[in-house]
Amino acid sequence: MAGVRTRRSAGRPSQRVLTQENITAAALEVITSRGYEGFTMSSLAARLQVAPSALYNHASSKAEVLRWIQDHLMAEVDTACFAELDWPDAVRTWARSYREVFARHTPLIAVIAVLQVSGAPRTLAMYEAVTEGFLRAGWNQARIIPAIVALESFIFGSAFDAVAPTDIFDTGSLASESPLFTAAVAAAPGRESGKAAEQAFETGLDALIHGFAGTPSGN
Repeated sequence: MAGVRTRRSAGRPSQRVLTQENITAAALEVITSRGYEGFTMSSLAARLQVAPSALYNHASSKAEVLRWIQDHLMAEVDTACFAELDWPDAVRTWARSYREVFARHTPLIAVIAVLQVSGAPRTLAMYEAVTEGFLRAGWNQARIIPAIVALESFIFGSAFDAVAPTDIFDTGSLASESPLFTAAVAAAPGRESGKAAEQAFETGLDALIHGFAGTPSGN
């Protein structure tokens, strides 16, 4: 009817509240669905259903969001084990937890493996707990970081292996050209149960731990 106005609802239009937590969760969703290459501030804003300008009011850059993701993931790694278990078992528990976290987020490994830890308090808390555990076990301070880096290199690689095809080493029609390797693949533990990656991880982890234990902690 002429002259009748539609009544406007009271209050301001609702807007999604942005927090570090929901920005981080949305960023992980984008990377999981699109890969790291598809992760931009624009794609993140679209996932959050906000304008990019609104997102920049809470996160200054893509680098800052990546540090938040790093912190979020590192907080999931078990470090309580270093206060509860002896050193070899604590390292095993920590490494298994670390691998499990990153096997769920392999697109991020190449990014997080080279991120600086400054500005990432939960990441630093993880490393602090691990370092304290090494010191408690009698490690010389100068040997701790090389050992952690060696373990992380192995863990990240094993996280990729955890999601690799189970037939990655099948030689197929070229079996006759590589008979020794083909036979070794067939004999590998865990092949029949589909747990070859886990068996390989445990084998490598044991070798690292025993190797470290065989080196005097004072050297």
